[in-house]
Amino acid sequence: MTDEQVLIVMGSISDREVMEAAKKTLDGLKISSRMRVASAHRTPEMVDEMAKTARDRGVRVIIAGAGYAAHLAGVIASKTTLPVIGVPLASSDLLGVDSLLSTVQMPPGIPVATVGIGKAGAKNAAILAAQIIAVTDERVRKALEAQRAETKDAVLLADRDLMQSE
Repeated sequence: MTDEQVLIVMGSISDREVMEAAKKTLDGLKISSRMRVASAHRTPEMVDEMAKTARDRGVRVIIAGAGYAAHLAGVIASKTTLPVIGVPLASSDLLGVDSLLSTVQMPPGIPVATVGIGKAGAKNAAILAAQIIAVTDERVRKALEAQRAETKDAVLLADRDLMQSE
């Protein structure tokens, strides 16, 4: 077993910049993760193996980011009962709408939790993964609560600074 609670899979290395938002968020919450590149269409055997062995490696949640037809999250979800979170990526002329629809429209029985398109979606995928882990991990729950408080404080500080500058 490895120390890899969240597996982050992207369909192409060109997706790395966006998917690193998930990795950085998980790192900030001190949740172990690993990033991999695997394509549902170009390396289906690799995707199959990753999904089928993830639980044995200690993975608790899988985040999958892909553009275009974006079948990666769905293919992974079809091979495991671990929670899968799909991040649609804006890599085609349709600016991610195609990816969003391909990720969110799964057949009954094979769910994929789907977040927004791009970096904000990748960050939210990490937070959702943390929330799933926090159901049974008190340390992660406390880290999420601290992160929420920091986010709130940042907004309050910005508002205060704005009010003082007027």
